Amino acid sequence: MKELTIAALQLPTLGMQATKLDFYLRNAHSRGAKVVLLGEYVLNHFFKEIPNIPINMVKEQSDKHIELLKKFALKYNMVFIAPIIVVEKESYIKTIVKITEKSTTFYEQQILMPYEHWNEKNFFSNSIKPLKAPMTFTFDGFKIMVMGGFELHFDPFWEEVTQKKVDLVLLPTASTFGSHNRWREIIKTKAFLHGCYILRANRLGDFSDNNVKWKFYGDSMLVDPKGEIYMMLEDKESMLIETIKKEVIKEHRKSWGFEKELNIRKKL
Repeated sequence: MKELTIAALQLPTLGMQATKLDFYLRNAHSRGAKVVLLGEYVLNHFFKEIPNIPINMVKEQSDKHIELLKKFALKYNMVFIAPIIVVEKESYIKTIVKITEKSTTFYEQQILMPYEHWNEKNFFSNSIKPLKAPMTFTFDGFKIMVMGGFELHFDPFWEEVTQKKVDLVLLPTASTFGSHNRWREIIKTKAFLHGCYILRANRLGDFSDNNVKWKFYGDSMLVDPKGEIYMMLEDKESMLIETIKKEVIKEHRKSWGFEKELNIRKKL
């Protein structure tokens, strides 16, 4: 039976030192973790803090963390999925990087939050163009897709999950304002309807904006294909490590037959 041990790090923004990261990764390696997910704005500061930081320092922070993850990928034989801000021509691009011992691949987030109080769309210079499939790769027999946190809300990305028979969706987030229940229910529903595991890594930390305190609350979790929370962290710095099983995915898809019913109609 195919199994894969995965990990989610629940952290606030990391400094430039590697000590804390190495502590968690050494522990994850000892427990057999092969794929490690970090939340949004962990390798970089929250985007509302960035205007107060020189652009060359933002670039230095990103470059240093990418190099660190490359070293850790080689040292621990792990795959890292981590949101990272890329600096291009004095502009910021919000991406998610996949780092292995042999390669580094970037996924540019396609839909960013456009709201007055949280306007990533205006802050970042990400392209606005027709949607394409999110980053997808196969590892140890599992088909894995990487989706930006806000992208969770848009059906075209989930159509790709069904079409590509994705086993695991990796979802880095930076959720706040007491949105615990909404995120839990959406993730549980998506996992059930698409017969896949979803691993969410949500950041920690506080941010004050016009006397309003933003609390990033954690709640990192692994949800199984049955739509049940298999494991969840609370609101403290921590790490989630669990093993997912291919057989659980196969049993759920066979039992409910959603994909089968779709396929019948495509042939009519």
